[in-house]
Amino acid sequence: MKTRQKIILFFVASLYPFTPAVEAKSALDVLQKDFIFPNEIIGLPTKLSDFKDLEINYFTTNDDVKIAYWEAGEGEPIIFIPGWSANGAEYINVMYLLSKKYHVYVLDPRNQGLSQRVKYGNRISRYSMDLKQFVDHLNLSKVNFSGWSMGASVLWGYIDLFGTQSIKTLSLIDEPISIYTHSNWSEEERLNAGGMTTSAEKMIAAYSGTPTSEDIVDMSVMARYIANDSLYFQNSEAFASATIKNNFDSMSQVLFDHAMNDWRDVVSKKIDVPTAIFSGDYSHNIRSQQWANSVIPNSELYIYTKIEEGDHFLAFKNPKKFTSDLDSFIERNK
Repeated sequence: MKTRQKIILFFVASLYPFTPAVEAKSALDVLQKDFIFPNEIIGLPTKLSDFKDLEINYFTTNDDVKIAYWEAGEGEPIIFIPGWSANGAEYINVMYLLSKKYHVYVLDPRNQGLSQRVKYGNRISRYSMDLKQFVDHLNLSKVNFSGWSMGASVLWGYIDLFGTQSIKTLSLIDEPISIYTHSNWSEEERLNAGGMTTSAEKMIAAYSGTPTSEDIVDMSVMARYIANDSLYFQNSEAFASATIKNNFDSMSQVLFDHAMNDWRDVVSKKIDVPTAIFSGDYSHNIRSQQWANSVIPNSELYIYTKIEEGDHFLAFKNPKKFTSDLDSFIERNK
């Protein structure tokens, strides 16, 4: 981290008591070990130590939760918000590619990644507040934001609470507008919203391994995760598995609130910044992503083919295409 940025962070810390000044720490120092990726891929690191400027840092929220974030590169800022159960380690390839041009951040949500495990604040609105305090911590006025899966919901909550003044561009990766399917919806309403369960409780149980019916919980996302069919994805998942010790009980606390939120009003009425929407032919969310594209002004829709690894994990299974598309989108909207 540059000296000037450290001075800025120290100044911000004096204004915001929940934001202590921090010293930059390399990922190697924090993790205390190197990691060799299982697949050698041209243009990507063969081991963690090849990614020399990758850092892992922390800040503390105003409800006293220590939040981790991954950081690399210099230039225009991009903040990534991972999906449920995900973390910065899974973004290792995305960060490496984009950090050649951008200042890239990945926020580990509370109870995920290297962030603190707590039994409070486990609702999307609080996660959105955590993101706001992270932006304040960095003293950034305009940011390119990217939310994947539940991370998109965190961004919708952020927009609902704080507006779009701090958003330069927005990219959303394959998140249903409403996970819960209401009993009085028509099939068209369900498809446009992306409804994938009729019971939040049974969805949570299914994610813990309890057998379920596809009529109650759409488990196609898990099927595509299990189809570990990308060398890039194998590398990032192996790194995440070696680095992060997940706790399902901690992570599952936010799931009910996440499932029950209906974001159609925010998506259709409150997004007024350039927006990129990513989905793929393997995804059951395409109709909802098309609906979002139809109601968000200045939005662009990217549908990846099956050959292009077009599923819920497209950014990690095909990071070279994804980062190229995201870079081109940001460039067009400068």
